[in-house]
Amino acid sequence: MPHSDPGRRVDETTASMLEALFTQSPIGLHLLDTDLRVVRVNTATPAMRGVLLDDLKGRPVRDVYDLVQGVDLEALLREVLDTGVPVVQRIVRARSNGDPPPERHFEITALRLENPHRSVLGVAVTAIDVTERERARTRTEVLDAVRRHVGRTLDPVVTGAELVPTVVPAFADIAIVEVVEAVIRGDDPLPAPLPASTPLMRTAFRSTRTRPPQAHPVGDVRRLPAPTPFTQALADLSPRVVALHPTAPWLSVDPPRAEAIHSSGAHSLLVVPLALRDAALGVVSLYRTGQSPPFDEADRDLAVELATHTALCIDNARRYTREHTVAATVQRQLLPRSPETHASLDTAYLSVTGADPGVWYDTIALSSARTALVVGKVSGHGLNAAATMGQLRTAVRSLSAFDLSPDELLARLHYTAGQLAAERARLPLGDPLRREALTADCVYAVHDPLTGTCAMAAAGPLVPLVVCPDRTVTVPGIPAGPRLGATEGAPFATVGVEVPHGSVLVFASDPLLTSYLAESSEPLSTAPDYRDRPLQDLCDALVYARPAGLGAGDAAVIVARTRAFPPDRFAAWPLDADPASVAVARRRTRGQLAAWDVDDETAFNTQLIVSELVTNAVRYGSAPFELRLIHDRTLTCEVRDAGSAAPHLRHAGTADEGGRGLFITAQLAQAWGTRYTPPGKTIWTEQALSPDTGPDEPL
Repeated sequence: MPHSDPGRRVDETTASMLEALFTQSPIGLHLLDTDLRVVRVNTATPAMRGVLLDDLKGRPVRDVYDLVQGVDLEALLREVLDTGVPVVQRIVRARSNGDPPPERHFEITALRLENPHRSVLGVAVTAIDVTERERARTRTEVLDAVRRHVGRTLDPVVTGAELVPTVVPAFADIAIVEVVEAVIRGDDPLPAPLPASTPLMRTAFRSTRTRPPQAHPVGDVRRLPAPTPFTQALADLSPRVVALHPTAPWLSVDPPRAEAIHSSGAHSLLVVPLALRDAALGVVSLYRTGQSPPFDEADRDLAVELATHTALCIDNARRYTREHTVAATVQRQLLPRSPETHASLDTAYLSVTGADPGVWYDTIALSSARTALVVGKVSGHGLNAAATMGQLRTAVRSLSAFDLSPDELLARLHYTAGQLAAERARLPLGDPLRREALTADCVYAVHDPLTGTCAMAAAGPLVPLVVCPDRTVTVPGIPAGPRLGATEGAPFATVGVEVPHGSVLVFASDPLLTSYLAESSEPLSTAPDYRDRPLQDLCDALVYARPAGLGAGDAAVIVARTRAFPPDRFAAWPLDADPASVAVARRRTRGQLAAWDVDDETAFNTQLIVSELVTNAVRYGSAPFELRLIHDRTLTCEVRDAGSAAPHLRHAGTADEGGRGLFITAQLAQAWGTRYTPPGKTIWTEQALSPDTGPDEPL
């Protein structure tokens, strides 16, 4: 038996292997000559199925392969021929056979071919179809992008706007988000199926085209015509992949949308409901146009995950919106709607960015034509902050009725806040409010128009600004006391500031805003220009001048302009330490009230009040004595002495010879009280004036 030639057997095996690779292998094989013309290809791959080798042989590579975008294949292969450096596992996109030709992803490797003498023969290219792998990678990237970028805000409208850039163009050519209008307002979503009359708002739209056609603009609110894939998805909460044929019967139900679909060239629709716990929040519509492949089942599964995440974010935003709405409603009910009228002070309220539910402001009319101004901010957010704010504001109003100095009032308010914080610390362990510290900042000031001063004290970093008539802006040096409710027990301090007629006071609940206004005083330096103009103009100037990048949060602001108290509406007389001073006081009171044209009944009652107060002062107080009458929104009587003993209202017995003076005074006056000052004390009463005897407004 003759021996066979081993070299011949190797050649036959090699030739057989090459033949098998070029006719049976699923991996694309391509041989190109030095001019990058086709020598041979593997026609067994799906991309080349049905293509005859004779139709391709000798044709340039640029005419054979329908590349989509990205890599310049001819330049890439020319570089391999010139340098001999192979290209390994480069991804290219091309269209393969079909109608319409589907887009595929191929991983190519290109090697230069040489003979034993190192002469260049051409290029060998392998191409592996990795379309499904690349689509899976793209889906994963889209899902990761949605999880990173969607839900960064607590606004249901913005959430839709965050979704569409993550899916266009990576996953779809057009994306539309429509949300139930009631959900945007914070209402609970309705269980599916939605009633046909339910209005939806188009919150987001994005397309790969520069000027895409739209059936309705973003922000439009309308109910969806039925039946369509959109209403069906909202009925059964199931996604749908729909091939868009011009003859589809549902298109006639919604002509504007049908026209937009036709104009955009969309051929595939993926409708996914925004659903959570069997309730419908809205719907996401995804379209593919032109040469993009139609949606498949894997795309539908991905869209469901995207919609689930988006629906959860919208529901979180809805819950926040509802809580914020409730908190804002509570705050609105707890805060004064407009400043009280004060003869010596013009005031205006301002919310810089839509006030935080935990901030409060107030102006309180005090005795002797004085006015208290309060601005504060409670830690935390939402309804709990609003409720705590209401408690502290009520406490401030109650304490102010005792005519306390600012430092003493804040000391007592600090104690009240500490009690509230202790109650919060005793809540059940599972209550999240237990973990929130209860603290508050507050500034309390009392303006006295008779002395032209303003006494202030602060808890925390809040300080007011004073703009004098000469246009200088100053920050009073108020020592910062401990924050209300904090564990520190340092004392508060009162600082008196001169505020001449025409001065402007600015109280803000955010120290960053105060610091900006103090350093950049341009918005406030024109305060004298507002002497005869509404304070609201100055409030607007403050808002316009606030830089966008300031970093201040929601802030409440009080702007107040001081006015001189009319000298003819105030009278004061020193009194001797003698019982005869009672008659003198009555006579002077009678003459002054006649000059002010006070009605007879009020004048008579006032004389009785003056008699009782002066009698008590002379009998139980210490010299010097002084009687003051103030004709403001009410008629105020004051008797001052240097004693520290306070009178107490009591009911005298039938046989008692005295003890009825203060009781009579309390019956004749609408309010009375005791105010302590360093020289002693002041007993005051207030009586209502008839409209025709009150001071003209404005003074």
